[in-house]
Amino acid sequence: MKLYLKQKAFSWRNKFFVYDENGNDKYYVEGELFSLEKKLHIYDLQGNELRLIYQKVMSFLPKYYISKNGEDAALVVKNFTFFSQSYSVENFGWEVKGDFTAHEYEISSNSGTVATVSKHWFTFGDSYEIDIADGVNEVDALAVVLIIDACLQASSNAVSSAST
Repeated sequence: MKLYLKQKAFSWRNKFFVYDENGNDKYYVEGELFSLEKKLHIYDLQGNELRLIYQKVMSFLPKYYISKNGEDAALVVKNFTFFSQSYSVENFGWEVKGDFTAHEYEISSNSGTVATVSKHWFTFGDSYEIDIADGVNEVDALAVVLIIDACLQASSNAVSSAST
């Protein structure tokens, strides 16, 4: 299963769509700008909330929860490393590694690849392709990708504000 996101999609305050392989709307994501914690809601096209992503404030390294039906299903944590970035997805047993600045990375488990993420550079409004392995919950994989992008965006904003 492949899902696609447009580059402008990642935002805490906008509503955007996630597309299937045929370009059809599959899910939509809506952010909450005015809340204490950063929050993203993933909905099906009927408006049913499938996942809630929220950031744990006041932590040394970025931590984001994935909530399903009001219960925390997983915690995504940026690992403390000096030379490369990686993330752990606790409760799912997933690890995320790769070239995050180029948006080329892989989500994996002990049993193999869960999903790969790659950026399509020369398309109208650069898009990201998420190639999800058979048998993997695509909404969980999508939630992890959104969290990784939020972490990258926060790091980018911190670097750009420090250089001004």
